[in-house]
Amino acid sequence: MATLRDIAKRANVSPATVSRVLNNDLTLSVTDQTRTNILKIATEMNYRKANRRNTRFQKHIALVQWYSESKEQDDLYYMAVREGIEQQAPTYGFEVSRIFHNDLSEIPADIDGIIAIGKYSQEQVDQMMQISHNLVFIDDDQFPQGFDTVITDFKYSTKQVVDYFVDQNIKDIGLIYGEETSTDNLRTIPDLRYNNFKDAMISHDIFRLDLCFKGDFTKGAGYKQMRKAIQTLDDLPHAFFVTNDPMAAGALKALQEANIAIPDRVSIFSFNNTTLASYVNPELTSVDVATVQMGGAAVDLMQDILTNPRHVAKRMELATKLVFRQSTL
Repeated sequence: MATLRDIAKRANVSPATVSRVLNNDLTLSVTDQTRTNILKIATEMNYRKANRRNTRFQKHIALVQWYSESKEQDDLYYMAVREGIEQQAPTYGFEVSRIFHNDLSEIPADIDGIIAIGKYSQEQVDQMMQISHNLVFIDDDQFPQGFDTVITDFKYSTKQVVDYFVDQNIKDIGLIYGEETSTDNLRTIPDLRYNNFKDAMISHDIFRLDLCFKGDFTKGAGYKQMRKAIQTLDDLPHAFFVTNDPMAAGALKALQEANIAIPDRVSIFSFNNTTLASYVNPELTSVDVATVQMGGAAVDLMQDILTNPRHVAKRMELATKLVFRQSTL
């Protein structure tokens, strides 16, 4: 089994630093990149803290991740959300069991509640309800169905991106967005940022449908859709809003292969601000999503469900902020 020393060696930090990061010591002065790297290495090495179930843990929570463990490594957004849950859970004495790729058959029988990350069909929600009525959803607005939900603001952040480009006197703005399906293929989930983008562009009287390209949130889709834009448009827009970091990284690659200067000829504004945004070249300007706080908020809601007899379902929508780097002027 991996130890703190093993993780420290791979992360090139001290065991004490690893211990403080894994115990969510926010007074520790390390960069976000170092903190994220330590958490990622701990996950890869399947690190587990010493089990003090009899004295420490009071409730058993299933953390259902709709991604597989390998796919989570490719999209750090959902990994960061999960880490937020695992950091906050000990505050309430929650023991957390990870369930990847929505494998509900793996949920332990003694579960007290389920925190579900990702997008789910009605059939999958019904399955979870049969296991436990104590449900919290992250990144899937199930509030109209009566469930506690934690989501991110799309409307105002997208408007901020469009307004930023307009203030830069850039009016020809393209969009690369995504579409998803639940793991059972029974529900198609549109990208709400498309309508938010459309509304913001219409408010400036500059929306053009021919500048919008739909992918599937992968790096390959971002590359493919940007190549399509380069090949089919007579005049490539001077800016693109891309609705997640992997697609933005793929779009950068397509532009670079076509010798199109970034940001001098085309600016790129991404979304999520995962660590990937600062690893690519040029580094991505991105909308920062409070992923760790989303996970923590879901745990707080679960605690209220389990302890408050007057609990009512809540819909928590967390604010974002714009982080500027090298992909915009």
